[in-house]
Amino acid sequence: MVTGDNILTARAIAKECGIISSNDPNGIVIEGHEFRAMSPEQQLEVVDNIRVMARSLPLDKLVLVQRLKQKGHVVAVTGDGTNDAPALKEADVGLSMGVQGTEVAKESSDIIILNDNFDTVVMATRWGRCVYNNIQKFIQFQLTVNVTALVINFVSAITTGKMPLTTVQLLWVNLIMDTMGALALATDTPTKTLMDRPPIGRTAPLISNAMWRNLMAQAVFQIAVLLALQYRGRDVFGTDEKANGTMIFNAFVLCQVFNEFNAREIEKKNVFAGVLKNKMFLVIIAVTLVLQVVMVEVLTRFAGTKRLGLGQWGVCLAIAAVSWPIGWAVKFIPVPDRTLHQILTRRKSSFSIKENILISNGSTDAHID
Repeated sequence: MVTGDNILTARAIAKECGIISSNDPNGIVIEGHEFRAMSPEQQLEVVDNIRVMARSLPLDKLVLVQRLKQKGHVVAVTGDGTNDAPALKEADVGLSMGVQGTEVAKESSDIIILNDNFDTVVMATRWGRCVYNNIQKFIQFQLTVNVTALVINFVSAITTGKMPLTTVQLLWVNLIMDTMGALALATDTPTKTLMDRPPIGRTAPLISNAMWRNLMAQAVFQIAVLLALQYRGRDVFGTDEKANGTMIFNAFVLCQVFNEFNAREIEKKNVFAGVLKNKMFLVIIAVTLVLQVVMVEVLTRFAGTKRLGLGQWGVCLAIAAVSWPIGWAVKFIPVPDRTLHQILTRRKSSFSIKENILISNGSTDAHID
């Protein structure tokens, strides 16, 4: 909070709004003249911990925005006066008030809050995070489908010369998973817990480490089970080749249906929280199951399938249901905060430093000799 009020008033308002609290011992309440007296290097050191700046000038807000951007932050600024225009323009996102804001402030901003209600900013932020989160859910889900289908057909084609999933079946999977899956995972509404998460940096990858962990666990499970069905299914269940291929196709689709529940939460272990409130998700799951039954039991000639008995359907459902405990258990595995690219880059730079040190030591030894 950057304000022209005195520090006592600013501190009281900040406490009431939750900007400063006893749980934030590093938070700094500072006056504008103290900030201006610092060198740019000192400002960069303290800028991350500044919570309130009182008795500030318009230039102080502008410099604060510049220092935060230098530290790599995505900065949003709200303002309504002409003096706020430089900071609004400098910020990544400038928000001005539509009723009390001046024309200069509106022209310098990116977003105009028409009702002058700050809750609107919170609601927009919550919805933005929800959309981003829903996109991540769908990407995790879709990558699991594609990786599994690719590996199964590739390995089977190399080893046996045949692909367990036909072209029509793959088109069917893409049709229901791209459309139905996207609708199911995109209909989750924002929750208050979204605002408890830290903001996502501009350089953060869209596919997080947690997403890689989840999708690899599900993909490995599905590949292992479906390849086992491909190689040993006929002997174990006493079926012919067409019935076995139908079981592989059916189990694959049902695994994706069950995995849609896992995809609802990337980090949390309880994937069923609030599922009954999302009627659209439940309707889409039901429609997908009905269409799959029609594909297997009715459109046999079109899909290249064979009707399955209740026991075979039970096996496919049991295989798919295993994805739930796997999705729950894998979330106990911690993942690093840094991306794989950052880890490899850091290791490469450390190796380069060590190599330079060794070369330097070798040159020194040669000079002494």
